[in-house]
Amino acid sequence: MKDIVVYSESFKSWFPHVEYAIRLAAAFGASVTGVCVCPSPEAAMSVYDAPVLVLESIKEARQLMSDAYAAEVSFLALARELGVIDAFWQVADGDVPHSMKLIGNWHDLLVLGRTSHFAWGSSSAIGDIMLGCGGVPCLVVPEMQVKPPTLNRIAIAWNGSAEALRAVHAALPMLIPAWKVVILNRGGNQASLMDQWLPGFDLASYLQRHGVIAESHALTDRGEGIGTDLLQAADAFQADLLVMGGYGHTRLRERILGGATREVLEKSTIPVLMRH
Repeated sequence: MKDIVVYSESFKSWFPHVEYAIRLAAAFGASVTGVCVCPSPEAAMSVYDAPVLVLESIKEARQLMSDAYAAEVSFLALARELGVIDAFWQVADGDVPHSMKLIGNWHDLLVLGRTSHFAWGSSSAIGDIMLGCGGVPCLVVPEMQVKPPTLNRIAIAWNGSAEALRAVHAALPMLIPAWKVVILNRGGNQASLMDQWLPGFDLASYLQRHGVIAESHALTDRGEGIGTDLLQAADAFQADLLVMGGYGHTRLRERILGGATREVLEKSTIPVLMRH
């Protein structure tokens, strides 16, 4: 994991997920790129608006983009302060999910912030970005995250699905140096999300071959929803990070988040690494 990108809707002040991404880059000796997406001046125009309003909208859009470019100085200064020299700042113009789909694929990890302050900080908006980015691993940092990314204790949500395994693959650089790893097992090797004719897959053995010693625990069904059960188990384990697959509802409605994914995004008080 040598290339981390963080999306920031704000560039006048830096929210916790931006600092988290920079500290993570410092911990792994990685580069970090901050990205802001602004609407293009052309997008501000409407044939139904009066000429004066059109000109004003274009002026505002151009000023916003100019301010976004000027934020590079502040971002690079913060990165240097937190120990990252290999830092970059990019400004894109256009649609956020589409822009981050392209930019995310240029990096090893995309860091997003869940916050109530901005339009793209809600769980549904993050889901749009995450599902739109395809296979890019996304690390979602909650608004109340204040401690540095220690990542000593990591919980894995495991149901035997391809999405869960892809998330584990993406998390390996974090799992290997962790002090303790727990597998929260729901359904094990015969999970309904796997083809039944496939041979069993032992995640603990797989991790052990990569130098990760993990304990496996059955996830207790408390009747409050899978997402809540996962978060309660991760909290009991005092996890610094939860790793899980990101799920959508069927291929025809792929952009709609599955219930467990949405629940975890909305309620998690710790960072969550997801991969669709």
